[in-house]
Amino acid sequence: MNDRAALDLLVSQGPLTRTRIGELTGLSKPTASQLLARLEAAGLVRTTGNVTGRPGPSAQLYEIDPVAAHVAALAVDPLGITAAVADITGQVLGEERVNADAVAGETPHRTARLVARSVDGALARAGLERGQLHGAVIGTPGALDPGTGRLRYAPHLPGWHSRTLKEELAGVLGTPVAIENDVNLAAVAEQYDGAAQDVDDFVLVWADKGVGAALVLGGRLLRGATGGAGEIGYMPLPGAPLSRGGDRGDAQADDAGGGFQRLVGSPVVLALAREYGAPDAGTVEGAMAHDGVRAEVARRLATGIAAVVAVVDPRLVVLSGEVARAGGEALRALVEEEFTGLPLSRPALRLSHVDGPPILIGALRTALAGARDVVFHTG
Repeated sequence: MNDRAALDLLVSQGPLTRTRIGELTGLSKPTASQLLARLEAAGLVRTTGNVTGRPGPSAQLYEIDPVAAHVAALAVDPLGITAAVADITGQVLGEERVNADAVAGETPHRTARLVARSVDGALARAGLERGQLHGAVIGTPGALDPGTGRLRYAPHLPGWHSRTLKEELAGVLGTPVAIENDVNLAAVAEQYDGAAQDVDDFVLVWADKGVGAALVLGGRLLRGATGGAGEIGYMPLPGAPLSRGGDRGDAQADDAGGGFQRLVGSPVVLALAREYGAPDAGTVEGAMAHDGVRAEVARRLATGIAAVVAVVDPRLVVLSGEVARAGGEALRALVEEEFTGLPLSRPALRLSHVDGPPILIGALRTALAGARDVVFHTG
């Protein structure tokens, strides 16, 4: 327990002296010295210079040894895969983007080949090899059903619906692989680095080409019985047709066919811009700059969010995705105004604060947490 406490401190605060580690953990100087010697021998920490500029002998600084482990994080979308490789401290060492057409559609094991190509590219940029990976987390639209092992709610990702996909990918990469819903990972990024760092109960609403939500209660993601918690894109609402097609199998269903997604997804926002005669109707940013479009999207967003709030009662709602980014503070304020007078709790409403691609950052945070649990286990 002391070893892990010291390691977690070094991860969160950076280099520390033996004395400071003792103060923060409550350990005596001899015990802290023994602990650091043990961790250094295990290859988990290293010395990194001295504290200078103060009276007395200079104190040696200790830090996590970055080569103790490496992880891969991947974000998947219909157009391709982005991979990043980082050391155990979270420092990104290499990134690679591979387009979906880089491997022909009829190629056997096409999905595994695309994943391998993206990871290998990131590893090459980092000067690493597959054997140095300690885990990988892949963010995809949809979610893995824990009962069947199949990816659900993502018919637009051909090749990702194999029941043995996780095993295939782990075999190709030579390391354990976790596949996680992309919006859930965006919520993880907000917990660590964004708008939800101080909140244990929140909902992240993702408004992009696809629409979804992540539900975090008591600091933990709510996944549901089949991994589908938060698939609010399918949520039936006034003004949108019901989403149909589930009886043909998830891989064939038209996930843009109805529900909340047909009210606030980015293709609909572009259609609204043309309807309202917005000067720049060709981009979501241009569309959301139009007062009428922004007001209508805010009204629709508030309707869907109100339905979620009525069930979940979160302290905070975080707006993320392309539509939310394009609407910015003006959109957030309009959505908040729409809640005035409703007989519901009034959660705080914030825009995403993550600096960088939230899905990839969430995948990286998740991969690091898993690797640290394994590598930092010194008992």
